[in-house]
Amino acid sequence: MKIGKYKIQLIETGTFALDGGAMFGIIPKPLWEKNNPADNANRVSLTARCLLLSYEKKNILIDTGFGNKWDEKSNSIYNFNQQSANLNKSLKLAGVDREAITDVILTHLHFDHTGGSTTVENGKIVPSFPNATYFVQKQNFDWAMNPSEKDRGSYIKDNFLPLYEKGVLKFINGNEPFDDEIEFIQINGHTFGQQLVKISDSLQTLLYCGDLLPFSSHIHLPFIMGYDLQPLVTLNEKKKILNQAVDEEWKLIFEHDPFLPAVTIQKIGEKFLIKEKIKI
Repeated sequence: MKIGKYKIQLIETGTFALDGGAMFGIIPKPLWEKNNPADNANRVSLTARCLLLSYEKKNILIDTGFGNKWDEKSNSIYNFNQQSANLNKSLKLAGVDREAITDVILTHLHFDHTGGSTTVENGKIVPSFPNATYFVQKQNFDWAMNPSEKDRGSYIKDNFLPLYEKGVLKFINGNEPFDDEIEFIQINGHTFGQQLVKISDSLQTLLYCGDLLPFSSHIHLPFIMGYDLQPLVTLNEKKKILNQAVDEEWKLIFEHDPFLPAVTIQKIGEKFLIKEKIKI
């Protein structure tokens, strides 16, 4: 797919598992397990799907997956799996190596979105992309440095603090344009200062949905994660963005849906439904 000057490719970086109840909040299991079956520990499968935008010598990576800096206990909890896909392998398949990444846009600093941002070299944690500038909302960085007891486990400082200390982390403040085709939409329901990435030209618009809509099933308004710090804010954010996506025929990319990467949606009555599955 191409939008404006950018060639767009999906970058699969592996799968992991989270509690199904946490992923769907108050929604009863019989309503979500048909599309997202749970294992014997009640965990549902998630993919860590990143996005690569390329133009001439510019290569922009959106999010970096959960990375590989995990111990045995964490692996047993989250069931991390990078056998069929990982960040390095997928970038190579896309024709890009780590040194060629010029920019990394982070939707937010939770471990499953920024774990691949740093790596261990000679016993030290360093930026994974040596020639890249990383971008995140200043509000999210401030929160990540002092999170609440509820979400402290989602922010692992080894994933982002070395970027700040190295001077390669640049802060965004609100809904700023990145360039002519890329702009940020700040939202605050899931965590404070998450940024969705909107890519558009005169013909089409693509929205990388981050954790506003982790699965395609989250287009249903009541489907809101138990992880969200402000669920009623999430609800209002979903209403606003989904209505705009219908009106302007946006393509939505789901970062965590293991079965359905991208769709367009429609609105019938008060309900949002999938209109068409999109191949990227």
